[in-house]
Amino acid sequence: MTAAAPRPAAPAFDKVPSQVDFPAQERCVLESWRAGDLYRKSVLARPADRPFRFFDGPPFATGLPHYGHLLASITKDVVPRYWTMRGYRVERRWGWDCH
Repeated sequence: MTAAAPRPAAPAFDKVPSQVDFPAQERCVLESWRAGDLYRKSVLARPADRPFRFFDGPPFATGLPHYGHLLASITKDVVPRYWTMRGYRVERRWGWDCH
């Protein structure tokens, strides 16, 4: 008796067309998140007894946006994501962090 050769695995993803309409894809993803109320559900899926508070201030408190604002913007995105992935309930609060 001979062993059958393994079958090739099915592709994990659909083929991507060479001309992709990224704005249309983004609208589709955002609508899916809105329709499923996925952001709220992702927050509520974390235990309430493990909160991590993150107070987000104004995006450009010191005038017009410039390349220096990138670090703050990236930090305001990465830090809450990190603590969410660590199992904390991260409810972002937007407000003013200036004096």
